[in-house]
Amino acid sequence: MYSQHTHQGATGSSNSPIEDIGPRIAIYSPEFAADPHGHYRRMRSDYGSLVPIEIWPGVPATLVIKYTTAVRILGDSSRFPADPSTWQKTVPAGIPIMPMVEYRPNAIRTSGAEHARYRKTLTDAFAGINLHSVRSMVESSATGVVNTFCEDGHADVLSQYALPLVFSVFCQILGCPPEIGERVAAASAAMFDGVDTATVNAQMGQALLDLTTLKRTQPADDITTRLVQHPAGLTDEEMVHQLVLLFAAGVEPPLNLIANTLLLMLTDSRFTSTVQGIPLPTRNAIDERLATDPPMANYCITYPRQPTLIDNVWLPAHQPVVISMTACNTDPHLDPGSSLDNGWNLAFSSGDHACPAHARPYGILLAQDVIDQLLDYLPEAKLAVAQEDLVWRPGPFHRALTALPVVFPPTRPFHTL
Repeated sequence: MYSQHTHQGATGSSNSPIEDIGPRIAIYSPEFAADPHGHYRRMRSDYGSLVPIEIWPGVPATLVIKYTTAVRILGDSSRFPADPSTWQKTVPAGIPIMPMVEYRPNAIRTSGAEHARYRKTLTDAFAGINLHSVRSMVESSATGVVNTFCEDGHADVLSQYALPLVFSVFCQILGCPPEIGERVAAASAAMFDGVDTATVNAQMGQALLDLTTLKRTQPADDITTRLVQHPAGLTDEEMVHQLVLLFAAGVEPPLNLIANTLLLMLTDSRFTSTVQGIPLPTRNAIDERLATDPPMANYCITYPRQPTLIDNVWLPAHQPVVISMTACNTDPHLDPGSSLDNGWNLAFSSGDHACPAHARPYGILLAQDVIDQLLDYLPEAKLAVAQEDLVWRPGPFHRALTALPVVFPPTRPFHTL
């Protein structure tokens, strides 16, 4: 439910605790997932820049939906650290979202010198990626994946094409062999869907410890080797937690970006029609999605060290402050101009915890090549259901379809490269 009046603090006339400005909105619900932009519009009208929410039943937080406010918070890591340790003691340990938010000794869940150390290891490891080799990996892997369904004339390109391709390429740049990758894939899917926290962490941890051990004894030209050989001297436990972050960031968000971009390209005449000239390219669609519907819709969580006044609202100490990248990017007070080359948007966050510079072009290139390969092989692919019949996965953080079914003329398998 939404309040029927605009919070006075939004207009600067009072300083209110966040919990007093209106009912909390459950951003994890199927109703929210079905129409997030409608919810953000009502939030702006009823609450202003800061919204009391629940990220899970009984787990309160604040959602930031104003762009300038989000940039201020993300740029002030001394007052808004990303370490959830104190908050974590106040909520049940087994809640399904815990693997996505709990403290880990890695770059996304630490602050200060500890964060700087972990961030440098990741930045240096990603700096070694050869983007030309990424393109080759996509091209060499795409044919075999498409051949598994091209004769059927229909497919769920989310689960049958994008997921196996994204995961295969990411495992290759990490140096993760298929047998370990399969174990990680199962645990990763369970993590995002909120399944049995303890079991997920145990499965993920053992698989990534095995990968760490492998690269300590059999180094190669890959991200995991660069991490284990880094001068920072990461322990096995620290390695596991860096790899947890890499798999969480390197599979699900690119997968959702690909599916959401493909949906736009299959349903928007700017990308499908040649009546008014050449259709807009894939990169334009990716940039538009990053601006209007990023794959991680609400995340970049921080925890104020003490009660903090922001936009005339008091935020309690150690309670999650969640940035809505989607709402902030589409803030009506923002006038970013064209979304092409939209470095202003918050899809990759901002401030000390922003996505490392070398990781961004990888994610965009991966999405572009995965989409282009599919449309090269199956240029007549069309959405198999009405767009309004597609189902969005509920959850507080992601913007993710449950499936993306398409139809196309059946075709013989393609020659592999």
